[in-house]
Amino acid sequence: MTICCTLIACKKIDVNFIYAPDAPRAGEKVQFTNQSSSGENWEWTFGDGSTSTLKSPSHTYKRPGTYRVILKVDKKNSLTATKELTVYDTVPTFTCTDTTFYIFKDYTFTACVYNPYNYDVKYEWYKPENPEGLQSPYMVVTDTTWKASTLHLYFTRPMTKAPLLGLRVILDDDTTYIEKEFEVLNRTTNSIALLTSDEGYYRQRIFGDRAERAKEDMSAAVQLEIEQDTAQTYNGYLFTLSELSAVFPGLQGFHIANRKIYYRMDGLWVANIDGAYPVEIDERSCFAMTLDTKDNRIYWANEEGVWYMPFVGSDNNKFVSTPVLLNTMTNVIKLAADGEPK
Repeated sequence: MTICCTLIACKKIDVNFIYAPDAPRAGEKVQFTNQSSSGENWEWTFGDGSTSTLKSPSHTYKRPGTYRVILKVDKKNSLTATKELTVYDTVPTFTCTDTTFYIFKDYTFTACVYNPYNYDVKYEWYKPENPEGLQSPYMVVTDTTWKASTLHLYFTRPMTKAPLLGLRVILDDDTTYIEKEFEVLNRTTNSIALLTSDEGYYRQRIFGDRAERAKEDMSAAVQLEIEQDTAQTYNGYLFTLSELSAVFPGLQGFHIANRKIYYRMDGLWVANIDGAYPVEIDERSCFAMTLDTKDNRIYWANEEGVWYMPFVGSDNNKFVSTPVLLNTMTNVIKLAADGEPK
């Protein structure tokens, strides 16, 4: 009897469901049929904020779009089934799962074309002219084609509502044009302050692996006046340029973080704080450098522009990260990482 109970308890529950119709339209009832092999408790999430605890519920989507439907059995995360369901309109349209848009965030737009007879469909995304007179690029497409049913992009500047994205759909020789407007919001982030040789002050905001263009900004002067790379207190000890020059002959400037010293000396170098394992990061003359200890990055300026890369983490200072070009400003003589969101 114990063996039988154990076998029953270990019997695998298969979780699955189907829905009809296969290509529902907005306002049309969708019937979900639970095909799970067992279970006593049902939790449905329909992807539009609605839920149900019925075994086989029905649901009506009010808007076209692609929704992620999840069925969970007996309140166990291991017993779930997930399917993507596309709700169409009677006329072609396109949607995005996000309803609020910010600069420098990735978004996916999906064409929704009701096509029960499987006609040939062609998609052509485009950027229409808009009343704000924005110059390209106010958006950047991150995939390689404008002719697929989905489009991946991010916006590069905040904008009030204007027709910012369009789609041309050719279905069985019938052509439909769709244009939509979005309000793209600004957002706070850390920034890099820059001083050029002609005494121009700039600020460039950094959004993860992307950045907006450097803009003239006198508020950067305050941070740049504080910034210097000739002395730094680290772990209660004051390190000075003159003192470190005995270990690093020809030293021009330095910053210390995470028991590493990054320094300018006929190029950009990194070493352990005791001077061991010096490794050259960039052989070109380094005009300025700074560390961002919040995002763990080093920024430096040379004859080609301003670059950045993650902090070096290995004991022997070997690194695999590839430096990334932040901008092509060739006359930057001072940099400062601004920890205050702007």
